[in-house]
Amino acid sequence: MKVLLVRPARIKQAVTLGEFMYSEPIGLEMVYAMLENQHHVEIVDMMSEKITLEDKLKAFQPEVVGITSLCIDVFAVRALAEAVKKYDPSIITMVGGTQSFLNPEAFFTETIDHVMKYTNTENMTTLFGYLQRGEQPPIIHGICSGVNDFKTTDKCGMNQYVHPNRKATAKYRRQYSYFGYRPCAIMGTSQGCSKTCSFCLRWRIEGATERYLPMDFVKEEIRSIEEDNIMVFDNDFLHNGDRIEELCNFLQEEGIHKNFICYASVNSILSNKEVIKRFTKLGLSTVLVGYETFKEEELKKYQKKSSTDDNLNASQFLKEIGLDVWASFMIHPDWSVADFKEFRRYLKKLNPEISTFSPLTPFPNLPLYNEYKDRLLIQKEEYEKWSFGQVTINPSKMSLRKYYYEILKTILYVNLVRNNILYMISRFGITSILRLFKGSIKAFIKYIQLMMQ
Repeated sequence: MKVLLVRPARIKQAVTLGEFMYSEPIGLEMVYAMLENQHHVEIVDMMSEKITLEDKLKAFQPEVVGITSLCIDVFAVRALAEAVKKYDPSIITMVGGTQSFLNPEAFFTETIDHVMKYTNTENMTTLFGYLQRGEQPPIIHGICSGVNDFKTTDKCGMNQYVHPNRKATAKYRRQYSYFGYRPCAIMGTSQGCSKTCSFCLRWRIEGATERYLPMDFVKEEIRSIEEDNIMVFDNDFLHNGDRIEELCNFLQEEGIHKNFICYASVNSILSNKEVIKRFTKLGLSTVLVGYETFKEEELKKYQKKSSTDDNLNASQFLKEIGLDVWASFMIHPDWSVADFKEFRRYLKKLNPEISTFSPLTPFPNLPLYNEYKDRLLIQKEEYEKWSFGQVTINPSKMSLRKYYYEILKTILYVNLVRNNILYMISRFGITSILRLFKGSIKAFIKYIQLMMQ
């Protein structure tokens, strides 16, 4: 069968970092790898393509169109599916991605035939077997099909990590970036996370324990990546010191020189200092650390495994070994004006190279959503507003307008005072800084508009 895999055009993610984060569609690349031996598959990245979807449909003439989704993509995905069916009602439409797992009902429409709650070799092979024979599929694990009234089994599952076919996105790869590292590939070495932070989506999708991919698999992934920059998107890449030690041995023995960027928890940083020092000398250049807040009670409520003093100790250690830190924080809806001031003082103490922050966002179908349900400012079905950039919970200590005003003040402080412009210019060049500035201006204008509303 001819299968077209589509990433929809969307607003690039990151509230104040604009176009710094535009990563490769690795989920589509893995689906491509699952299908390529039996089918004719092509990926179209609508974030990069200049041609329309209709032009692509005419040129490729697919029998199946698969579309990936994030939480904010629902309307864009629905529109694409409608366009496909309008062009040719016989084309089979499928949707997968984050939103399909968290809220598959968002895609239960007449123009979407199959919603993939999760994707693995088994359910993909089963589904495409029926499609190729022209038969209606039965209920399949992890797949909600319209012909079955979108019912699926109760069997729990998760997306399978296979070697992605990165050649499938060859014409786009020079554009893929991660916070200024460009071009940048992304990869994983494990799934799941035992930190189980209350606000986090990832461990609810992947599980509450780390399941490590075999190190031989990880090594082969690194060997196959042509880009100089690699973002490892494990929830907490520095969690296991023994695996990092083995990775360091591999990099040293094979003479591999890459820039590695990763997510890391404060707890893991403080538990694995020596091996992190070694890894820094072998290519680890930047860690993204979720410090989250300056308040002990909020860290406990978020189920973080660290304290505010731990945050400061980790920050000092990372400064000592010369490892760049991109810190992330969440603005709580119960902050007062004094809290915003204290947050800015705490940020000065931590002194990361780059800081980002977003309002606490209780995504639908998660426990945090139920906790704040009576204070929500947007409806569950207003998908495009669940973007980390918009305030979704009514503030308790001030008016919403005043709350947005405090956010604006903090944006100015972070971007004009705290973010290290000289560091960013030396690391990423003036062109990237101009993109950052453009993104920051857009975010600033957006918050002014929201404040005035």
